[in-house]
Amino acid sequence: MKKVMVFGTFDIVHCGHLHMFTKAREYGDTLVVVVGRDKNVERIKGVEPFHNEGERLHFISHIDLVDKAVLGDKEDVYRVIREEKPDVIALGYDQKEYIDNLAREITKAGLTIEIVRLSEYQEHRFKSRILKKYMERIV
Repeated sequence: MKKVMVFGTFDIVHCGHLHMFTKAREYGDTLVVVVGRDKNVERIKGVEPFHNEGERLHFISHIDLVDKAVLGDKEDVYRVIREEKPDVIALGYDQKEYIDNLAREITKAGLTIEIVRLSEYQEHRFKSRILKKYMERIV
């Protein structure tokens, strides 16, 4: 069984996320989704998420494409990789955080993990930032 891992905030789950999960599953048999911790999301994005980490984890764990949903670590973002030992890490098309050191951290942990970059899905429509702005206008 080949295990694939993806990472994200998943604050407002949308078709772009489902596309990500579907494409990631093409690389293996089991999909593990790592949900970013509130503290890390706020530091990276500059704003706190609309849904807290527990709510986001709950949403993701109820998606049929996802075999396992876990929270990332508050301090060591690579810890979940060492614990889960995926065969493949599938990065979203726009993910930039923590990838500079990703290969080095994998090697340091003595793991062999393929890193792939997933394609976007209607990025000008299905992006959480865009959807949040739209929701603000209609509320």
